[in-house]
Amino acid sequence: MTSRPVSTYRLQITSHFTLDDAAKVSGYLHRLGASWAYLSPLLAATDGSNHGYDVVDHAHVDESRGGEAGLARFAAAAREAGLGILVDTVPNHVGVSAMRESRWWWDVLRLGRASARAVAFDIEWDRADDRVRLPVLGSSVDEVLARGELVVDPTAAEDAPDGTLSYFEHVLPLAPGTAALRDDLPALLDAQHYELRYWEDQNDELNYRRFFAVSELAAIRVELPDVFADSHEEIVRWVREGLADGIRVDHPDGLDDPGGYLERLADATGGAYTLIEKILEHGEQLPPWWRTDGTTGYDALAEIDRVLIDPDGVAALDELDQRLRRETQLPPAPAWPDLVHDAKRMIADGLLQSEVRRLVHDLPYGVVGAADALAELLACFPVYRSYLPAGREHLRHAAQEAVARRPDLATAIGELEPLLADPDLPVARRFQQTSGAVMAKGVEDTAFYRCTRLGTLTEVGGDPAVTALTVAQFHTAQQQRLAAWPFSMTTLSTHDTKRSEDVRARLSVLAELPERWAEVLGQLRKVASTGHGPLDSLLWQAAVGAWPISAERLTDYGRKAAREAAEATGWQHPDADFETGLEALAVAATEGAAGPIVEDFVNEIVGFGRSNSLSAKLLQLTGPGVPDVYQGSELWDLSLVDPDNRRPVDFAERERMLQRLDEDVARGELPPIDDSGRAKLLVTSRALRMRRDHPELFSTYRPGVVVGERAEHAIAVDRGGVIVVATRLPVGLAQAGGWGDTLLMNSELPMVDVFTGRRFGAGPVPLAELLAEYPVAMLEELR
Repeated sequence: MTSRPVSTYRLQITSHFTLDDAAKVSGYLHRLGASWAYLSPLLAATDGSNHGYDVVDHAHVDESRGGEAGLARFAAAAREAGLGILVDTVPNHVGVSAMRESRWWWDVLRLGRASARAVAFDIEWDRADDRVRLPVLGSSVDEVLARGELVVDPTAAEDAPDGTLSYFEHVLPLAPGTAALRDDLPALLDAQHYELRYWEDQNDELNYRRFFAVSELAAIRVELPDVFADSHEEIVRWVREGLADGIRVDHPDGLDDPGGYLERLADATGGAYTLIEKILEHGEQLPPWWRTDGTTGYDALAEIDRVLIDPDGVAALDELDQRLRRETQLPPAPAWPDLVHDAKRMIADGLLQSEVRRLVHDLPYGVVGAADALAELLACFPVYRSYLPAGREHLRHAAQEAVARRPDLATAIGELEPLLADPDLPVARRFQQTSGAVMAKGVEDTAFYRCTRLGTLTEVGGDPAVTALTVAQFHTAQQQRLAAWPFSMTTLSTHDTKRSEDVRARLSVLAELPERWAEVLGQLRKVASTGHGPLDSLLWQAAVGAWPISAERLTDYGRKAAREAAEATGWQHPDADFETGLEALAVAATEGAAGPIVEDFVNEIVGFGRSNSLSAKLLQLTGPGVPDVYQGSELWDLSLVDPDNRRPVDFAERERMLQRLDEDVARGELPPIDDSGRAKLLVTSRALRMRRDHPELFSTYRPGVVVGERAEHAIAVDRGGVIVVATRLPVGLAQAGGWGDTLLMNSELPMVDVFTGRRFGAGPVPLAELLAEYPVAMLEELR
């Protein structure tokens, strides 16, 4: 029988926090209330990798992370602590930045198509005369040769019998029998199974599939049985030998056949618990025929965030955004669908033009204007991808929109649509893989950084056009999750979120105070501005949301955000002068005249933000699905986008705090809602423990009934023995004078609030009493 978690706790396993370090905190995770530990990728990755998604050897656990012995020790510690184990896996690609470390890739570079590993990679050999194009040069080949930057080492090695070729940090193998050409470098280069190219050629001349636009991550073909077997033998061993209980699948949308992959994985693991990192667009449903327990939870994140946002305030923030644009001589903000289209089209024409060209090459016959039409279809595709034969309606939608936007392409689109709808054609299968990459780069990594009026809305899995949910809509979404995917993960923070849950919770307050935020933003921009109004708003929101923050952290965030937006600077061609202005703004915010302004405003809103944080946490931890706690977020976590959200966590301090908290609560001393984060630790630990120790109290989902003059400020849910109550829109509640006569309708059973220990008799409960200490309550029925 498949084992499934009640909750999980994500740990980032690195060379600085190894499997042995994880073993040491397993007892703490149990005491916190977690059901399973959830580990980042463990297979051998590129030396120095801090994330593990750049696997270089599928046969071994990464030695720097603890190795095979470390995994065994961790598993033993986890079992002793009563924890299950969920492990992140990466089936779509391997790391190739350090080519010699990547065993399969190195073999292909040395032997070309004759390599036994050549079939594992999705390489378009015919496009480059049977060679792999490597865009690693800082200039043209001729210029590199003229400067003598290539170095040949004829010394034989086990993995390079004919020697190696080096270009700065890049080391490549020489093909068999070519070392004799070392004195004729042009001839030597021509004789290799790879073609050295200028780095920018990756945009339009690459001939291997990759992860998004990252040429250092080469895709592999796990749809082939032998490739699946070779790349999953170690992972399957973990499950069979009790070193892991479940699998998290990274980026399934990059695969040729995600459904088929999940079938093969389930068969290999005996149907182990499996989650997939699948981003669902608003209203999109996870394919019900897939052998998976659900997603990694971004859909739930969007729902929880939006039930805590004031939609009227977002409208005012839209007006502020338009004013900022006028003041900095920018055109009016486009509607969200137009912004998405334009960003995706930019990606298809730029960073991912190589992928579009390959689609053209995969067509069974020539189509006039094919490249332009394919790029337009990708820009108009409404979801990440289809799963043919399912999803043809998405292609139909894209074709109709593309023709409406570009009537001149109607003939080409008409010819392409039936080809892209045929799952037997390579171009149709590859289009599905490409549409997800264009969506990710165009929306998450571009449009989200251009749509800046409220940072909470531009989070992974979210749709900024859906600004808020009513309480009724929220309840409906949770009931649907319980009915369809009861073991799907729910989350609020991950290693990939643009902002941590507590930053978003604080920023959501801006929608309740749009006029005040406009006033403060105006003061801040007088102190320091990038000259780009919407970007100013984004950066000052980051300062407010993550305050207190260092100049270094804010500078790093600002640089990444501005480059992702690709309006005033960019990754491939950064504008040094503009980025100097970003640093000046960060210094002004943290060390200069703007600091007191930020500090005063944060002091105004911090309490409301913490109310949102506690409400969001309780709704997630007690809601349908399997709640995950991202490492460290049991306390306030004011992190921004990676790598900021992957900073070390002080588990020893958290262990001490939890022990003190338990002792204090046992004496009747409740933690205040202050900077320490102990109030969040209280909510997190009590909700996790209740969920783990009494799962029978979470078997149903019935919306609670709240009546009275402030009823719209409460979310109440009966989970089948536990009733949770959370506050929403706390600014409005405070401005109205509090809860007044608002009541939680209750059964004829007395109840106790698990957080405060306070008992309430049968019948209606005044929220002014129930929520006097905290903005949330978790009531257990006393039978």
